[in-house]
Amino acid sequence: MAEIIQRDGTWTFDGETLRIVPGRDKSVSLLRSTLGELAVPLDALAGISFEPGKKSGRLRLRLREGADPLLQVAGGKLPEASDPYRLTVEADRAGVAEYLVDEVRRALLLDEVPEGGTDRYLLPGPAVPISVSAGDGTAHFDGERVRLEWNWKTEESKAASGTHTLALADLTGVQWVPAGGLENGHLRFQPRTGGTKAPAKYDPHSVELWGFKKDPLMALVAAAVQARLPHPAAPAPAGATPAPAPAAVPAEDHDTLLRRLRELGELHREGVLTDEEFAAAKRAVLARM
Repeated sequence: MAEIIQRDGTWTFDGETLRIVPGRDKSVSLLRSTLGELAVPLDALAGISFEPGKKSGRLRLRLREGADPLLQVAGGKLPEASDPYRLTVEADRAGVAEYLVDEVRRALLLDEVPEGGTDRYLLPGPAVPISVSAGDGTAHFDGERVRLEWNWKTEESKAASGTHTLALADLTGVQWVPAGGLENGHLRFQPRTGGTKAPAKYDPHSVELWGFKKDPLMALVAAAVQARLPHPAAPAPAGATPAPAPAAVPAEDHDTLLRRLRELGELHREGVLTDEEFAAAKRAVLARM
């Protein structure tokens, strides 16, 4: 068995499973501490490396494409501090880190684990039930249903729709995008019917994210849902007919509707439209997007 214990966390490898336990140091990210212990099976690994440094080094684990639902929904956009598959290593423990790397690589070689992608999730995803509050709402997931609740910062017409519940069976996908630069992020659920291309600010199936501390936790909700949806690389059932791609909304039509939303906002601010008229008109526009 190989093990390395650091303030950042502990990695233990027994020849079949690499166990990752986040540390309790204040530098450990909220996402990693919330996610908790991970048991990564050998067949989910594509590689491991150690990058030495003057003051500290870094262990990095590389998973096979499609093995982890969290990495699937994150799409490489997790902040580095939130990445559960890296470990900061103090300079005097470099030898221990290198030994662990050698042990994992030897096991991968002996078991002939392929580096290519997989068509099923090899990690279970975050535990449920899970509930996270961030941005303009709270997302709850119990393993079967998603429930979205809004707060005082939610856009009026979206909040007026009330608490939104989606059954897992009615979802085709989930998307998490962090805020970046001047662009807000979102957690968006994609229903089989009734979906919209509206910005997350107006979409009753989305939580808008503004780049605050708890935003990465919404990726855990997305991963918990993704783990229970069909794997994107899974082979289609025998005899199944591929579903036709949804028709794209022409860019010009979409832009026109966005302009209409802005015009409605101006009319509302000027007092031309009452609150009720504005909410009703906005819902009508969003339904066409």
